[in-house]
Amino acid sequence: MEYRKLKDEEKDGVGVDPEGHHGKPLSGVPIRAVDKLGASMLDKSVWTSKSLVTMALTLLTSSQAILIAWSRRAGKYDYSVTTANFLVEALKCGLSLVALAKIWNSEGVTEDNKLSTSFDEVKVYPIPAALYLIKNLLQYYIFVYVDAPSYQILKNLNIISTGVLYRIILKKKLTEIQWAGFVLLCIGCTTAQLNSTSDRVLQTPIQGWIMAIVMALLSGFAGVYTEAIIKKRPSRNINVQNFWLYVFGMIFNVVAIFIQDFDAVLNK
Repeated sequence: MEYRKLKDEEKDGVGVDPEGHHGKPLSGVPIRAVDKLGASMLDKSVWTSKSLVTMALTLLTSSQAILIAWSRRAGKYDYSVTTANFLVEALKCGLSLVALAKIWNSEGVTEDNKLSTSFDEVKVYPIPAALYLIKNLLQYYIFVYVDAPSYQILKNLNIISTGVLYRIILKKKLTEIQWAGFVLLCIGCTTAQLNSTSDRVLQTPIQGWIMAIVMALLSGFAGVYTEAIIKKRPSRNINVQNFWLYVFGMIFNVVAIFIQDFDAVLNK
């Protein structure tokens, strides 16, 4: 009779004491209500995490132009830009390793999160790593022609190039709202650069526009190419893929140091 009573309570959706103390329900709370509460708390946690990540990315992205422009002295940099770029890649590589170490401690080493890999898997990473290298170096030299606010406005071209290349390369359809957003971004970037105080139509010289467009294309193609790599093996841990991308970025930056700034680095 006691067993039948417990089964009837489970069918009615009433929570039952997991230890079976006389078959008494846990405060009469329906199991569905508990599940909904847990799902709501999980959604809130995910939303909070996404909001924090978005705020961090916004802060880092907006401060990048200001810090680079502020670091220039008399139109020059007192440091090696290739070395600075190398250190950034090394930092990102280190952060990927820290994230992997936490996963290894909690989940153990699996086929999807181990660092050991094959040539067929890593041979695709040099392409986006090289594109990011060129783009990251150009962002130092573009400040010869633009100031920090103008650079931040022109940087929105990255969104346009990424969307168009996303449609061309990955064959993903974009909504009408997304296309309208791209058009508005183009109009906004152009309008913000109109110059009403001199004979020049645009505030930024043509060299700055060319560099901004090249950077946008490089960033867009590298981003879309990287996404294609990740989707090719979605079960592979993202930190492992980032690790190998940053490793090749470090290698290319070492080559750039030897080609461009070897004497300056050696003397300092």
